[in-house]
Amino acid sequence: METMTENKSENKKRVFSAIKPTGNPTLGNYLGAMQYWGGMSDEYDCIFSVADLHAITVAIEPKDLRENSKRLFALLIAVGIDPEKNVVFMQSHVRAHSELCWLLNNYTMFGEARRMTQFKEKSEKAPENINVGLFDYPVLMAADILLYQTDIVPVGEDQLQHVELCRNIAERFNNRYSPTFKMPEGKVPKAGARIYSLTDPTAKMGKSDSGDAGAVFILDTPETIMRKFKRAVTDSDAAVKASPDKPGITNLLNIYAALCGITVAAAEAEFDGCDYATFKTRVGEAAVERLRPVREKYDALRRDDGRLSELMRAGADTAARIAARTLEKVYKKIGFVRT
Repeated sequence: METMTENKSENKKRVFSAIKPTGNPTLGNYLGAMQYWGGMSDEYDCIFSVADLHAITVAIEPKDLRENSKRLFALLIAVGIDPEKNVVFMQSHVRAHSELCWLLNNYTMFGEARRMTQFKEKSEKAPENINVGLFDYPVLMAADILLYQTDIVPVGEDQLQHVELCRNIAERFNNRYSPTFKMPEGKVPKAGARIYSLTDPTAKMGKSDSGDAGAVFILDTPETIMRKFKRAVTDSDAAVKASPDKPGITNLLNIYAALCGITVAAAEAEFDGCDYATFKTRVGEAAVERLRPVREKYDALRRDDGRLSELMRAGADTAARIAARTLEKVYKKIGFVRT
């Protein structure tokens, strides 16, 4: 049975977003972007993919890849992405991604692929693992996008160059054969709350270190969340006021305001005359309550492995049907014999 997302609405543009299963999503990731993903289906036809094929361009243990992938898939649903209204799937479960990547390699010029700055940066960070997959990463990303006749690709600033390469590949193919791929538009989403580390409020709250006391992870227990907030760095004077010379308190006020949907000024007024210990406890409690339904939904999904697998299969089946239409057109236009 085809879903509304499979039968693309004439009135809605299609959004494709692929998220790599690396690291452990934080409160910063949630407040900055993830909390908004579920509501995108009101305006767009949305397709979300756990980009597990992209994850192996860097060294990763098999057990970590499996756990990270299952965790992220369940978390996407837990943060509000309804699989009845969106397509949510595991990238490696749809073979068309790998197939189209190989085909598109032949319409990608070596020089333009070599200019990708992320390849240069990642090669410098891990010179012992400069593999062909890392070099070819942007072509696989192009295949991800073009398979679904995507209109909009939400990306960070650092990925805009990859979307431009995708457009170049699509234009080259369309010009050589006939219009086949929709020309996607890379769009940097409006930034949500900018959240910094609780132990170093000048650094972004990172998801790479699960043992980092400065990062609050979406799946942390309430006890862990409270402990981290109680130990958060504050400042020398006792006033709960946002100021450039008070990065610790400013960060906590930003977190509280984002959690409660209020302005920083309103948060300051609420804690006027409050001591730091009480303030940090209240921020921690707000985080616990905001993340509680996400964690509970996630835990329920992970307890029912059969249900999780069922959702993966359903999402992959829908994605595969959409992707197959594009892939078959590509094979025929290139000249492959089809039976």
